[in-house]
Amino acid sequence: MNLERITLIDTGYIRPGLCAAYLVHGSGGRAALVDCGTATCAQRVLAAIDAAGVARDAVDWLLVTHVHLDHAGAAGPLMRALPNARLVVHPRGAQHMVDPEKLIAGAKRVYGEAMFARDHAGMLPVDEARVVVADDGHVVDLAGRPLACADTPGHALHHYSVWDAATRSWIAGDAFGLSYREFDNGNGAFAVPTTSPVQFDPGQMQASIRRLVARAPDAIRIAHYGIVTECVRLADDLITLVDAMAAIARDADASPDRHARIVHGVTALYVERAAAHGVADPVRSVAAVLGGDIEINAQGLGVWLDREAKARAAG
Repeated sequence: MNLERITLIDTGYIRPGLCAAYLVHGSGGRAALVDCGTATCAQRVLAAIDAAGVARDAVDWLLVTHVHLDHAGAAGPLMRALPNARLVVHPRGAQHMVDPEKLIAGAKRVYGEAMFARDHAGMLPVDEARVVVADDGHVVDLAGRPLACADTPGHALHHYSVWDAATRSWIAGDAFGLSYREFDNGNGAFAVPTTSPVQFDPGQMQASIRRLVARAPDAIRIAHYGIVTECVRLADDLITLVDAMAAIARDADASPDRHARIVHGVTALYVERAAAHGVADPVRSVAAVLGGDIEINAQGLGVWLDREAKARAAG
């Protein structure tokens, strides 16, 4: 087995090409799965593991970059199907995997009951005895292939990214933004931040992006979606966009229709940047591909504004 091999798994969440998990192959047929989609994706992920030629009892690790449901919702069902796996999770997220009730309640608030039932139903708790807490710098040994966990908050406080020295690449969850392959063209990849509720912090996000590129990676594997290689350029773009999105949110903060104004401002920003990138028909493309993300990003920006206001009032 090629020790550099990493298999991209399309979890099937909502649409093709939206949400990826990564199967990292070690020696002797052993493997680790990084991220896993929602609970409704579990059977599709298991089928992909089977198709990759990995025995289910040879999956030693399930690493979840953070505990948002599109990354960790399938952990409970998968841990029941992968008998030798241990779950690796950030210290701030571990209890939510053992007792997912707060995660479920939060997701219902964000997505609504109907969407939760369609896309997220079936979450199960993970046996605490099989949970490994990954502090910053924690190293997972995949049959001699080290996978190092680095704390990368900004999108969420319970987020780490995984450094794979064999490929000199990160598996970065949501810490390096969204970059859908529909936007790829002769100018390369197009990326935007993901500022979803409830723990978005612009300064932390920018620091995490800088931490990722400081390793001079050959590639960064992101959940939404796939592999990007122009890491320095994309990092600069993402850092600039974080500032621009924060400014849009601040400008809208006093408005009675704050959320609508943030959605409008972020949409206009993305269309402008997509046009500059050479995306064909940027208005239609941004609406079609990024419409759902813009809504969630605007919610996250609003939660951030409210948290900042509370902090000012308290101190």
